[in-house]
Amino acid sequence: MNVTDIAFPHLGIYLEDVPRSFSVFGFDIAFYGLIIGIGILAGMMLAAHDGKVMGQDPDIYWDFALYAVIFSVIGARLYYVIFEWDFYKNDLLSIFNLRNGGLAIYGGVIAAFATLFVYCRVKKLNPFQIGDSGVMGLILGQAIGRWGNFMNREVFGEYSDGLFAMRLPIDAVRSRDITENLMSHVGAGENFIQVHPTFLYESAWNLLVLFLMLLYRKHKRFQGEICLLYLGGYGLGRFVIEGIRTDTLFLPGTRIPVSQLLSLILVVFAAAADVTVRILIRKGKLQAYKPA
Repeated sequence: MNVTDIAFPHLGIYLEDVPRSFSVFGFDIAFYGLIIGIGILAGMMLAAHDGKVMGQDPDIYWDFALYAVIFSVIGARLYYVIFEWDFYKNDLLSIFNLRNGGLAIYGGVIAAFATLFVYCRVKKLNPFQIGDSGVMGLILGQAIGRWGNFMNREVFGEYSDGLFAMRLPIDAVRSRDITENLMSHVGAGENFIQVHPTFLYESAWNLLVLFLMLLYRKHKRFQGEICLLYLGGYGLGRFVIEGIRTDTLFLPGTRIPVSQLLSLILVVFAAAADVTVRILIRKGKLQAYKPA
């Protein structure tokens, strides 16, 4: 394979000369950043549209997004850098170089929810109501943004010979993402690794969760239930997918995958919170959601 090629051999897909960037008037634009930008814009549009469908002012979502996008990107980068500190500690300026990836979704999610509660407190809005439409845009943005990882040749899994197996030239990926197991499957004279396209798995899973949220949103029992569906649904998929990725971030000093642990916590929290609120509604201690 040439260093710029990507292949899905069992699907009969062979992509030649797949670029990481393109030039406009002499300026290089990375596909990674462009795709993430498209994901953010699409997510903002969906959140505003869903808010309008649910009887809210869509301008609220555009206003909120101005803050959420900034703090989510900062949060995503900080999360990644914190758990990859050994890589960045001797080159602090590289922390500000986002062209080669290094945005952790969970850091962005944590920052987005924190921004939501602060924003709603200042504006005197219901964060659970805003959040139920906001997470629609969030997970759509995640589904689109994962294709930025595809262009960067990152976020892949261990060896696979399944239907969706993906081949990447060894020289096109970061050496620290190639495990001994992957190298053990590289045949004589071969210059590529064959992996699980975990970016694709997660993108597809996110779209499925989004579809379920769209179907359920008008039947929700309480404000905030769609947020819980997002946290539990995304967390469940991420827990499974994280288990086969080769670029897993670990808790410092351990071999515990931090994102897998967080995913498990979110699934348990979402399920427990949903059951608890439903019990309180049944007992008359909380009011059920009534569509406008």
